[in-house]
Amino acid sequence: MFKTALRNVFAHKARLMMTVLAVMLGVAFVSGTLVFTNTISSALEKSSAKGFDHVDVALTPGATKAEGDKVSKEVKLTDATLKKAQSVPGAASATGIVSGYAAVADQDGKLVGNGFSTKGGNYSGTKDDRYPLAQGTAPHGANQVALDAETAKRAGYKVGDQVRMSVDGPVLTPTLTGVFTTDDGNVAAGGSLALFDTATAQQLFHKPGAYDEIDVKAAAGTGQDQLKTQLDKALDGAAVHTETGQQLADDQAETIATSMSSMKTMLLVFAGIALFVGIFIIANTFTMLVAQRTKELALMRAVGASRRQVTRSVLLEAFVVGAVAAVTGLAVGIGIGAGMRALMNGTGAVIPDGPLVISPSTVVSALVVGVLVTMLAAWLPGRRAAKIPPVAAMNAVHAAPTAKSLVLRNTLGALVSAAGVVAVLAATTMDGSSGQAPMGLGAGLLVIGVFILTPLLSRPLIAAASPLLRVFGISGKLARLNSVRNPRRTAATASALMIGLTLITGLTVIAGSVQGAINKMAADSIKADYVVSMANGNALSPDVLKTLDKTDGVTATTGLTNSPSRVGGETEYLTGVNGRTIDRLAALTMDSGKFTVRGADVVVDDKTAKDHGWKAGSAFTTTYEDGRKQELTVAGVYEGNEMMQGVLLDSATLNPHLTDAATDMQVMVKMSGGATEANQDKLTKALGENPAIQVQDKQDISNQIAQIFTLMLNMLYGLLAMAVIVAVLGVINTLAMSVFERQQEIGMLRAIGIDRKGIKRMVRLESLVISLFGGVLGIGLGVFFGWAAGQLIGNSMATYELILPWGRMGIFLALAAVVGILAALWPARRAARLNMLAAIKSE
Repeated sequence: MFKTALRNVFAHKARLMMTVLAVMLGVAFVSGTLVFTNTISSALEKSSAKGFDHVDVALTPGATKAEGDKVSKEVKLTDATLKKAQSVPGAASATGIVSGYAAVADQDGKLVGNGFSTKGGNYSGTKDDRYPLAQGTAPHGANQVALDAETAKRAGYKVGDQVRMSVDGPVLTPTLTGVFTTDDGNVAAGGSLALFDTATAQQLFHKPGAYDEIDVKAAAGTGQDQLKTQLDKALDGAAVHTETGQQLADDQAETIATSMSSMKTMLLVFAGIALFVGIFIIANTFTMLVAQRTKELALMRAVGASRRQVTRSVLLEAFVVGAVAAVTGLAVGIGIGAGMRALMNGTGAVIPDGPLVISPSTVVSALVVGVLVTMLAAWLPGRRAAKIPPVAAMNAVHAAPTAKSLVLRNTLGALVSAAGVVAVLAATTMDGSSGQAPMGLGAGLLVIGVFILTPLLSRPLIAAASPLLRVFGISGKLARLNSVRNPRRTAATASALMIGLTLITGLTVIAGSVQGAINKMAADSIKADYVVSMANGNALSPDVLKTLDKTDGVTATTGLTNSPSRVGGETEYLTGVNGRTIDRLAALTMDSGKFTVRGADVVVDDKTAKDHGWKAGSAFTTTYEDGRKQELTVAGVYEGNEMMQGVLLDSATLNPHLTDAATDMQVMVKMSGGATEANQDKLTKALGENPAIQVQDKQDISNQIAQIFTLMLNMLYGLLAMAVIVAVLGVINTLAMSVFERQQEIGMLRAIGIDRKGIKRMVRLESLVISLFGGVLGIGLGVFFGWAAGQLIGNSMATYELILPWGRMGIFLALAAVVGILAALWPARRAARLNMLAAIKSE
């Protein structure tokens, strides 16, 4: 039986090629994902570990406990803390670390790095071991800065140049005095690092006399744990956290592993989808091979082969196919992993240097996945082959499914589909987080149920295309009849394409609807012409609001200042706004009361009001962050949204209670003439054309969020393209094997007068019908899932409405048609080139 199985593999190698390709693509996706994520994790871990080489114990500020009316406050690390750390037994030295956001622009004024990757810090003294100087000298004074070598190179700066940069407001132009090298993982990953002397850094980052961290170096003969114990004793009761350098390195490695795990999981999910689609191809291939070898298998049974031996023979063939596909897929996957790393470097997401990591687990996973998936998919056809009685098989080329089996299949499919629909509909009535699991379960059941029912659905849906197929005469009629001749085969072929289009359509519906909700939210809740904010989301300098107030054409402004407070024993964040102008800058939908923010009158969003049991006219006592109390009155309750939420009160009331200078997260601006390009340029120039500050109108805000969705959607399209490619291979495979199976029939058609063009047209139309059938099912399911997911999203986004992207759905259907036409090129050409007499004589 072993020799027979191997002989069959080599005898049908051409017909098994598509199956090998389908499995290979899935395995390549899996192994490529593992190689890529392991390589990136290893490189980042090694790079970040180097950053802790100069740290034996790190001190970071803790916070006082929030209890009763007492607001939690962060403890500051001061020069006194630094001196105490230096004097601890076993400490060789202690260095105060200051860090913050520092945006560096290149010679063209464009930001180097993005968001949180643009860092600033302090260069300690004249020689800082953390940052060896490659050129120049250490920075001294407010007008000097040092840059890391990579940033200086990318921005085109050299020692002596004026560096254009910003921290949180006005543009700075310090002189570049030094260029340093660093093992900082952030810089190695494409970020930037600008260093000032300690006093300047503290001033720029609003931390005068304070440090973000104190790094202590142990004296010779003192271990990290020993030094930590000494520091804990010396700082007992000071609410200061201490961690060893090894702990920090381990925590960083765990953080990297966690972040990479999310990426790995996402990529593996899409690899799993591609493999799941591949299962249909494998099952279809082996079903057709078994059907074509029915007499051969029956003869084996007649000469003594048992049912188990027949099944094992088919599984052995699947094992060989799976092993070949797995080994090939592993090799291709390693290439994909290396290519993805090079691609990321090419897009500016610099990855630290490191070797390509091919772990034993990656190799084992690839081999196991390839072989296991192939054998599982081939098990049912093998089992079905063994059940065919020898006499029945000797008398018929195909053993048609019995009416009983079809009824059983349709009943099972209906029950599973119904369960899926019920679970999805039930999930739409739940809150967002609690409804996710039931919806996922229901979606899975519905897809499986529809797959089981696909043979039943194929007849009426394909019959609906009859009027169009009649246009093509006898070729069209034969194509329709061939499509429904074997419903199970048609179902397996169409289902592969259905799954890919279900996911693509569902994601497109959700993304389009969310974007529409964001646009409506921005239009409905913002009256301001522009919103000014930092590119990385940090707080703005107080100078920004002052500058905007003085700008010609500005008619109203308000900053949005956040501050913690204690209300009823819980922490509640307050948002300070300009009570005289807020009603001209924000459009709030009031549920009750009036939009008044003056003195002790505040407005609160509906969720906060519900949590505290407030309504218009309610009074409550708040404890500000400086410890002072005040009774506030709820003037009105408004509908909260992503743009505006929480407790809004007058800045004139809030600011005197802030322990630090008031800093705005955003500034809303109204201008005479409205939102125009000239007004936007005026604000940008007033702020010194600062690369770190964004001046956005409502459309810009929507577009910025849309870019995130578009990027995610395009990435998901790219990942799902693998499943579509596998589905195309399935259509090609099914048609090619169907042509081989119908050689005699095709020869007879040629003999009675159908020319080669007619044969080609017949095969192409058959492929087109099957592909469109899968496309219609996929788009229909995708729309349903998109609607259902939208019901969950709508619970937390009041402006959410279902938007059906008719244009894109039309493109998807056209894509399914193109898939059908392209997939039929080779099988149609092969069918047309069959020798008429040889085909008629074939069995």
